[in-house]
Amino acid sequence: MSVPGSQTMSNLVDFRRFSHYIYKKHGVHTNPSTSNPMKISLKTKLDVSFLIVVLITGCIATVVGVRLIGGGTIKQAQDKVRLDLNSAREVYEANLRRIQTVLSFTALRPVTIRNALLQGDRELLQKKLEEVRRKSGIDILTITDADGQVFLRARNPSVYGDSQKDDEIVGRALSKKKTVASTTLVPREELKKEGEDLARRAHIRFEPTRKAKPRPDAEETTGMMIKVAVPIFAEDKSLVGALYGGNLLNRECSVRASNTVDQVKDLVYRVEKYKGKDMGTVTIFQGDLRISTNVRKLDGSRAVGTRVSSEVYDRVLGKGLSWIDRAFVVNDWYITAYEPIRNVRGEVIGMLYVGLLEDKFADMRRRTMWIFLGITFAGMVLALTASYFLADGILKPIRDLVYATHQVAHGNLEHRVEVRSKNEIGELAETFNWMATSIQVRDEKLKKQTEQVMASKRLATLGRLAAGVAHEINNPLGGILVYSHLLVEDTEEQDPRKSNMEKIVREATRCKDIVKGLLEFARQAHPTVEQADLNQILNNALHLLEGQGVFRNVRLVRALSPSLLPVLADRSQIEQVFTNILQNAAEAMEEGGILTVTSASSQDDHFVQVEIADTGPGIHEEHVEKIFEPFFTTKEVGHGTGLGLAISYGIVERHEGRLSVQSEAGKGTTFSIQLPV
Repeated sequence: MSVPGSQTMSNLVDFRRFSHYIYKKHGVHTNPSTSNPMKISLKTKLDVSFLIVVLITGCIATVVGVRLIGGGTIKQAQDKVRLDLNSAREVYEANLRRIQTVLSFTALRPVTIRNALLQGDRELLQKKLEEVRRKSGIDILTITDADGQVFLRARNPSVYGDSQKDDEIVGRALSKKKTVASTTLVPREELKKEGEDLARRAHIRFEPTRKAKPRPDAEETTGMMIKVAVPIFAEDKSLVGALYGGNLLNRECSVRASNTVDQVKDLVYRVEKYKGKDMGTVTIFQGDLRISTNVRKLDGSRAVGTRVSSEVYDRVLGKGLSWIDRAFVVNDWYITAYEPIRNVRGEVIGMLYVGLLEDKFADMRRRTMWIFLGITFAGMVLALTASYFLADGILKPIRDLVYATHQVAHGNLEHRVEVRSKNEIGELAETFNWMATSIQVRDEKLKKQTEQVMASKRLATLGRLAAGVAHEINNPLGGILVYSHLLVEDTEEQDPRKSNMEKIVREATRCKDIVKGLLEFARQAHPTVEQADLNQILNNALHLLEGQGVFRNVRLVRALSPSLLPVLADRSQIEQVFTNILQNAAEAMEEGGILTVTSASSQDDHFVQVEIADTGPGIHEEHVEKIFEPFFTTKEVGHGTGLGLAISYGIVERHEGRLSVQSEAGKGTTFSIQLPV
């Protein structure tokens, strides 16, 4: 066992021995009784002094460099798993939306579903629902009456008549008369009603797991399911029942080739391996239990039944917070990201996980550190050699070198030392000039690399923006177009409602153009401008929005200048800006309020300004600077993507205008749009 400080003392002893050797080599005695300190040569002083400086600087540089390299490598891995977790969440939610789309489309088929339910035709319902279930790959598809009693289970038609009114998904859909989609826990008894095989899939025995939190039970029989319930209405809009369905996540990878965890792995990590192990892994947890995963045990099988480490359990399941750090996963250390999965009531019932194998980053860090240490050692040897020859020179070249060193240290990389001789001092001067040139070249390369990194980050942000549009807008917009076209086709020409339906189709098509505009924003596309009246564009936006539900309790005050100067603008893009801000303002005033819209020309007639002010709760000070960033939102999950204001800001900026906001918590918010005339 070493004594604290013994290593330092040993280094000091070694250094003293080395100093003694240097003094002896140059004919200097260290015994004060037999030598005169004044006889120590300048060469010896320079050698010893430079040696001390080089050793200290090299040690500090090595320690700092090793720490920076290690920290940078881990930080890079953490940033990657953070983005991978976003992708995993998107795939998870996309599967839930797919089920919702299937059920919504099925519930809107009036003849085959609604009428069969009203007429009690179980045979027809069984045929149609089972056909839908098999084609869509949904585990369960069940229909109830308006009281929540099961009328038919497509998967298990022999079991019916029980009540689902107390189910958190079905009950909420019936009571609120709207579609409800979420992750939920399903007891074993309910799974058995849908099929014995589902109950067997949900039954998982716990596997011994290192670092897991102790639990008294040894198995899990409850299943975790992504579930959707859609209300069914009669022609008179009265509620006649509900259609619900979902996929069981437990052991999903054993029954579906396109299961969630493998979808995410194929999307994010492909088939990348390191030392025979999967580089990236994905897991869905029910509580702390792995129920669907591509993490492997030592025997190569999936680690279903193993559990999460106690430190992750306490943070994610206990506190409901995300975890982005290294963690022990079954048999190896991973750079991981966990986030809670919540049910429709907001309770944490599970976790979504992605992880990168730490071995690769640890090996990379070790290799980099050894390279850095080698470079540092080589630099120290080179510096000591240079100091030896430097001591033989005269003071004038030394002062020149000192001056040149200060110049380079203060950023003057153009400064060079004049080579006065061909001896060691001249070589050192040439070495210094070579070093300064190398630093200058590396400095220029570093600037270029910095610009490339910044450009890459901007491109990554724009890529995420475009991806968010595709996921969050295109799917529901496609549904709107399909259903609106179906309504137009099914409506007689004499029906007065047909013109309204055609208007829905036109406006949905316009929304599709807006999505296209957003993608052009991501590519920094320039708007197609023409002379436009902002009052007219603003009135068009208000006309489209006034009939929406969010404007029901909002009092609109118009204060538009009749003598507003025209501007050069892309009408569609500017209308999109107004629509985004107006809709955000109305949604902020859920309990009602006043929305004031004003327009005016500036006193110097250089620009036109539109202000949209609401009396909502306002924006907290720490959020004001972030609201124009892509994907930043203060809304609840599922109520916004944080893209609207980022898109609007980009549109106004490309019109050479200015979009700004003033807000104070509790006193409302005012958005100001300025466009040049």
